[in-house]
Parts: sequence; C-alpha cells; structure tokens
Amino acid sequence: MTEIIDGNAVASEIRDGLTDAIETLADAGARPGLATVLMGDDPASQTYVNMKQRDCEEVGIESHHVDVDGDAPSEDLFDTIAGLNDDPEIHGYIVQAPVPDHVDYRDVIRRVDPTKDVDGFHPENVGRLVAGDARFRPCTPHGIQKLLESARVDTEGKDVTIVGRSDIVGKPLANLLIQKADDGNATVTVCHSRTEDLGEKTRNADVVVAAVGVPELVDGSMLTEGTVVIDVGVNRVDADTEKGYELVGDVEFESAEEKASAITPVPGGVGPMTRAMLLYNTVKAASMQEDVTVDLP
Repeated sequence: MTEIIDGNAVASEIRDGLTDAIETLADAGARPGLATVLMGDDPASQTYVNMKQRDCEEVGIESHHVDVDGDAPSEDLFDTIAGLNDDPEIHGYIVQAPVPDHVDYRDVIRRVDPTKDVDGFHPENVGRLVAGDARFRPCTPHGIQKLLESARVDTEGKDVTIVGRSDIVGKPLANLLIQKADDGNATVTVCHSRTEDLGEKTRNADVVVAAVGVPELVDGSMLTEGTVVIDVGVNRVDADTEKGYELVGDVEFESAEEKASAITPVPGGVGPMTRAMLLYNTVKAASMQEDVTVDLP
C-alpha cells in the first residue's frame, strides 16, 4: 500500500510542538510577533494572508497586518518595511508576493532586516544557507524535509530529483539536501524547462520533488516502483465542479500513486507545512532577538 503523507497532520504536530516555546517567550515578556504586508488587492494573496493570520491566532503568536495601496509608489512599501524593521514587537514579517509590476521584488527583499526575514529570502540568509549555517530555512523546503522525516525517508545516499529551480523551492531544497546533515547527504539532480528527457531523470530517483508549476507534469510512467513523491504544485484547472475548477498538483496523482511507496496529496500535502514552518521561523526569530532559549520541534 502506498503511504499518503498527511501534511495537515504533520503541520498540526509542528504547531503543537511550538506551543511550549511560545509560552516560554511570553513568560519572558516576549510573545512572538509576525506581520504580513500586502501591496494591492490580489485575491489569492489576500487568502494566503488571512490563513497566516488565523494560524498565528491558533498558536498564540501576535499577528499584525499592513495593507499598502497597489497604485502607491514603491517608496510607500519601503517605508512600511523600514517601520517593521524598527518595531521591537515584530520579530518576523513577510511581504506577500506578487507585488505590483512597478515594484522590484528583489529590492523589497534586500530591504528586509535579515534577522526578521522569516521567509529566508534575503541574500544574507541565502548565503548562510548555502554555507551550511542557515539562520532560517525557507518554509517550503524545510516543510518538505519534515514530511520526509515523518514518512521515515532517510535521504542519506539517496538520489533525489527536484523538478523546478525556483529561488523559493528548488534551489534552497537542493542546497539543504546535499549538506552534511542528518536530513541531508543526498545526491541531488535539479531539472527545469531546458532539461532533456525529464522522465529519465525522475525514473533514476529514489525521491522526486515536483515544484515547477505545470499541472500533472509528472505521471506514473516517469517513476520507478517504490519512489517517494513530494508534490509541491498547486494548480487551478477547469473542471465540472460547483466552483468550475479543481486544484491539482504537478504530479498526476492516480498513476503516480500506483508506483510510489509514499506520496503527498494536493491539497493537504506540502501547503500546510509551508504555513507551519513560517510559524516555526517566527518563534525562532523571537528566540534569537530576545535571547531566550526555547526548544523547537
């Protein structure tokens, strides 16, 4: 039987494991604070922000939100970032992507205080991750590592193929998995739109991570019996449903399930873990900034 890796259950365990750390910080007068910044009125971004705020409320993290007019000059967003950098009650914050076209997102990231960069996107934090001294592991890659751990997948000596080379998932995950660490020591192949014969690369893998944003790109014919499959994609496709669409991953689930020893579903796999690890990074940031030692799950 193929194991369905339940991201909701693992994320719940992470949140529960953060409770004691949050209370330890609160007892020291330093309840963790997470802020979200949204420039514009993108509906999907608003939904993500709302979910993150609810997550904070559930575990006892102080939640703050700042809206910036989507037509405002970039300096308005930069002023907001500067204010959050200086606010001692904000231990971490994220600027929800995408930002409007007239704003350079790379410039946004560079202005975030690296000690409050709980996404782990600032160049300083990227450099520390590559050097093996991560301040914050980016939320989705760290969540994937936690899912593999929950499924008792030891990556040491394993061949891992990552489909996708984004700065958010593919690149940082590859760097984490090749490091000399208990949850690393893998041999990693990173594939992308210019890769020739993608199926050859995925069939040679013990673990396949699909994070390319193409609906159902990877199917069972591209897998070897017993492969572990982590599906990061969340794609909206037209369907004969009440909403007129359904969510599918980058993996064609039914055919992949026949080959896989373990697989994440969409939804309910990687997505909940990304949100849980944002809380994890916020608590870690508060611990470092307030110089209060806590145990993290």
